[in-house]
Amino acid sequence: MAYLAGKMVLSVQASAPNNGKGEATTGRVKLARIRGGSYPYVSAQAVRRWVRESMVELGAVPSPVTRVGKSQNKAQKANTAADPVRYADDDLFGYMKAGASKDGEATTLRDSPFMLGTLMSVEPARPTEDFGVMARGVTEPVLHGHEFYTADLAAPFLLDVPRIGTFTLPDSSGVGRSNYLSVEQALQVAEAAAAGATTTKFRDQPAVRLPIEERRSRMAMLLEALAQLSGGAKQALHYGDRVPDLIVLVPFKGGVNPLAHCVDGEPGVGLRVRGEVLRQELEAWQGEWEPPVRIGWRPGFRDELRESFEKECAQELADGTILVDHPRTILRGLAAEICEGGLDSWFDDPIRR
Repeated sequence: MAYLAGKMVLSVQASAPNNGKGEATTGRVKLARIRGGSYPYVSAQAVRRWVRESMVELGAVPSPVTRVGKSQNKAQKANTAADPVRYADDDLFGYMKAGASKDGEATTLRDSPFMLGTLMSVEPARPTEDFGVMARGVTEPVLHGHEFYTADLAAPFLLDVPRIGTFTLPDSSGVGRSNYLSVEQALQVAEAAAAGATTTKFRDQPAVRLPIEERRSRMAMLLEALAQLSGGAKQALHYGDRVPDLIVLVPFKGGVNPLAHCVDGEPGVGLRVRGEVLRQELEAWQGEWEPPVRIGWRPGFRDELRESFEKECAQELADGTILVDHPRTILRGLAAEICEGGLDSWFDDPIRR
């Protein structure tokens, strides 16, 4: 297998985990207008930050960030170290660092092996505006407001496993996608070699690849971070748990995610987890995925929906094609399998016959 396809659902209860642009003294949540309805959402950028910070809690050293440009009249940007050899987050989440030609610094970029969609509410939800007053120690109270909402948010994600710890280079003629490590970044290439990296050919480009032990560790840390995910705005006023209430994982040969309609929503109905749709998708993609389909489902979350799903997929659950457990157990169990080397074949592109 080359990819780990998935979909996650977060249950937001009276919270405002990701704010939009405020208006005067009122803080707004992010909303998408779809066919006349308002759908709260959390941007992928915000969730990726939560994952990064959860990785730091697990012991990862974050790539340092440098801000360039301070005035409104000058282009402003912030760059990480752009060093995927040294920093796991640069490797997993990608970067773009634009260099200045006058300084002789090359522009380098890395597409993210971890791809994540927007956490969008599965049905329309109207935010509530909370009115507040700051009157402590002042003669004239200060009025302010902010929004919060309750909704189930769902997002697809895809992890390109072989690209973890794999960095391509332009070929000897300078031709090729200038992605991951450029020839100008000789120091990074040297660091990779010192770290035990080997040269290889990856997707028709020359590349260097970190040792399998390091690649296993980085994927496992990403899964462990999802298992204890935390973060979000306004936690002081609207504290909320961010561990996925539902997560589905399917190993796939290609960059396809078959879960779009297996886990979705319908106005007036809410979240749907459709076992029959999952069975049809798995049948259509027979030979392109590897069992079991791992499903993490938190106890107490949509119990009636879970009961219905388990009835629809009773045979698959009985024969081990589908495995259901707590999200933390599923994610940490898969991380352990990765670290033990039992799934090393996932770190190479499949050979198609």
